[in-house]
Amino acid sequence: MSESIKKYLGAAAILALIAVGWSALRYSRAYSDSVSQSNQHTITVTGEGKVIGIPDIAQLQLSVITEGGTDMTTLQKTNTEKMNKIIDFVKSKGVAAKDVKTESYSVQPRYQYSTCRYSASSSEPSVCPPPAIVGYTIEQVLSVKVRNFNSLGDILSNAVTLGANSVSGPSFTIDDPAVLKNDARTEAFSKARASAQAMAKAGGFRLGKIVAVGENSYGYYDRGLGAGMMAKAVSSEMAVPAPAIEAGSSDITSNVSITYEIK
Repeated sequence: MSESIKKYLGAAAILALIAVGWSALRYSRAYSDSVSQSNQHTITVTGEGKVIGIPDIAQLQLSVITEGGTDMTTLQKTNTEKMNKIIDFVKSKGVAAKDVKTESYSVQPRYQYSTCRYSASSSEPSVCPPPAIVGYTIEQVLSVKVRNFNSLGDILSNAVTLGANSVSGPSFTIDDPAVLKNDARTEAFSKARASAQAMAKAGGFRLGKIVAVGENSYGYYDRGLGAGMMAKAVSSEMAVPAPAIEAGSSDITSNVSITYEIK
């Protein structure tokens, strides 16, 4: 290959590299300008919507814990009789079978530990009896959803009378919060849209299409014990004071952000 051809090819390669580099630089600048322009020609607004709902479910956990010796038959019979009475009473107060659920049933042994005896001539124990089972603890946990709050005080007080020795609740919830969430979301969008329109009017520009939407929704419940739902005792032979239960209210909140193009 002649020297002139080599020089020609070298010059062509250099020119090609320069062209590629120049094209990449122009593309990078064009992309940067488009991103910059996009950022400069959008507006983001936020809005909050809130609705207040009344809880319609009270969740309870009623437990029967029975401790005794090694006679498992007697222990199980005692525990089962108490729990069955509680279940029958709960259902008698209008709680549907679908809202009564056994969460757990456990049998745990209780051990007695002996002190190891040491010989006079050695630091090692010569006699170390193994732990011995001296009894059992049976626990059955019942989960109850109460929809009629007028019966809630009766259920709480008389469940204890019937043998529940561990009670948790009530915790109040809304069975189907979707409608309330939609209402809060609608209000939040309306406020965000109104804010964008006000800014457009003040700034002398027009709103374009929506390019981004974000949402954060949540709810919290206020509840307390106080005057409000004092229930009557079940009967004279089971006349126990029923606690007054107050469900309070629930705030469902939605926060939305909307990004508009501006013209």
